[in-house]
Formats: sequence, structure tokens, C-alpha cells
Amino acid sequence: MIRRRSTPWIYKWSRILIAAIASLGALNTGYLTIEKLTGRSAACVAQAGAKGCNDVLSSPWGTVFGQPLALFGFLAYTGMVIFALAPLAVKPEENKELRKKLENWTWLLLLAGGIAMSVFSSYLMYVLASQIKAFCPYCIASALFSLSMLVLTIVGHPWEDIGQIFFTAIIVGMVTLIGTLGIYSGINKTEGTTLAPAGDVSLEPKGQPKPGIGWEITSTSGEAEIELAKHLTKIGAKEYIAWWCPHCHEQKQLFGKEAYKEINHIDCDPQGKDAKPDLCVAAGIKGYPTWQINGKLYPNVQSLEKLSQVSGYQGPRNFKNFPGVFK
Repeated sequence: MIRRRSTPWIYKWSRILIAAIASLGALNTGYLTIEKLTGRSAACVAQAGAKGCNDVLSSPWGTVFGQPLALFGFLAYTGMVIFALAPLAVKPEENKELRKKLENWTWLLLLAGGIAMSVFSSYLMYVLASQIKAFCPYCIASALFSLSMLVLTIVGHPWEDIGQIFFTAIIVGMVTLIGTLGIYSGINKTEGTTLAPAGDVSLEPKGQPKPGIGWEITSTSGEAEIELAKHLTKIGAKEYIAWWCPHCHEQKQLFGKEAYKEINHIDCDPQGKDAKPDLCVAAGIKGYPTWQINGKLYPNVQSLEKLSQVSGYQGPRNFKNFPGVFK
């Protein structure tokens, strides 16, 4: 009597596990997409003076083709869920041939998808560590999800031709890497997330912030910056900041030291100079800087042109300092 070899448990459950991980990835990126599209800040704890998740979302790497990068991640994870579960929707006793074809094709799609997502995530991890220099749990989780799906795809299926895996990995990996570098080719990687102003003004804070105050504003203001600042104050606009926030300093640098004196800014950190954390709580502030203009909140650094548009400013717009990659 010949005993049939039992099917390894990983072969039985790999598709379910891949679908479960992809679902977590879809929830992760879906949440970030909603927060980005609605202009809100993602829930993320960052140490004083350190960059966090919202710095990543607002960086040049956080947007692709004018849409949040997280949106494309959501679509990719959703696709992986479909690839993993599609064959299971067909009962083998009803249509064995269709079930077999779906299994073969979807395993190839899962392999290609896992490789592409892992390569792309690896590049983003490199950017996160070397360029943006921020700690983003959502980004790290997404990278782990991608790698886990790839591993499960490789070990969860009895691949007859191991060379097929290597061939697919090389082709898909190279295409993904070349495409990724092409998409982000316009970003000045030597500056990371620093906004590129006109002239030699640096928006990136240097050294340690002065406790309770922050970094010194080193840029100067032109007539347009001063007029815009006065207009914002006149209409009751407020800027909510934290003295230790690097992006708050970037916003200050865009205005220049003369114009920023006119801005009605509120420090939300209790240790800040003239801090008013109660006003920040009442306004529902979740990240810094956040502008409140005509009753609407605008989180993250805003270009002076954007502030002009949303505030109805009609004065001169020949701004001296402006971002080259930040919209």
C-alpha cells in the first residue's frame, strides 16, 4: 500500500496568509491616502525636533503624478488580495481546468507583484534613512508587508522551475528600479526634503534649536512677503507651530525675518515662548505647522503662492523665497 505524501501546511495556507498581509497593507496605505487627500495629519508620534510620518507624506517622495504615493500602495495591496484569493473563488469540482489556470497565472502575478513592491519599498527605506531622515512606522510596516508577501509567495508554492523565480526577479526588479528612479529623477536628492528657495537662502535648520524659541530666521523678506504677512494677519489667519519643529522653521524662512514678525503664530508646545496649547487643542491641531485661514485648516508647509490663493491676497507676488519642489 502506497501512502500519499501530505501537502505541506504552507502550501495550503499561503494564499490566505498573503491575502491577510495584503489586507493589512491596504488598510495602512488606505488610511494614509485619506489623511493626505483630506489635508489632515496622520497619527504619528515623533520626538521633539525629529521628523515623522507627516514629514514623509509632505516630502517630494510622498507624491507621484500629482497623487499621494499611499494611493498607489493601496491599489497594489488590493491587487495582491485579488491575486491571492481569485482561484479560491472557483471550486475545483465545478471547473478544475479554470481553477488550475487561475492558480498558475496568479502565482506568477503574486511573484511579480511581491518583487516589484519589495524593490520599491527598499528604495523608499533608503530614501527614508538617507534623504528624509525620518521615522515613519507606517512606511516601515509597508516594507515588511511587501517582503513578507514575497517570501510567502516563494515558499508557499511548489515551484517546479527555480530558474523561473530568478528570471522573474531580475526582469521585474530591474524594470521596477529603473521606473522608480525615473519617477523621482526630478527631485534634488542631495537636499532631501529641503525646499529649494531662490538665491542662496537655506530653509534647512542648522544646529540645535534655541529652547522655547527655535532656530534663527536667516532669510530676508521682500515687499511681497511683508504684504502677504500683513494680509494674513488682517483677515485673522493663524499659524500653529512648535518651537522645535523643523518644518515650522522652513515656513519661517519662506517669509523671511521681517515678514514673519507680522504673522500671528501660536506655539503649541507648553515650553514655547508665549505658548498657548489650549488654543491648539481647541482648534484640533494634529501637526505642525498648520495654518487656519477663513475657518479651514491647512497642515504642513505651504508655499507663499498657495497662502495667497487660499487667503484671497491681491497684492504683489514677486516673492523672493519660494519652494522649488513643494506644492
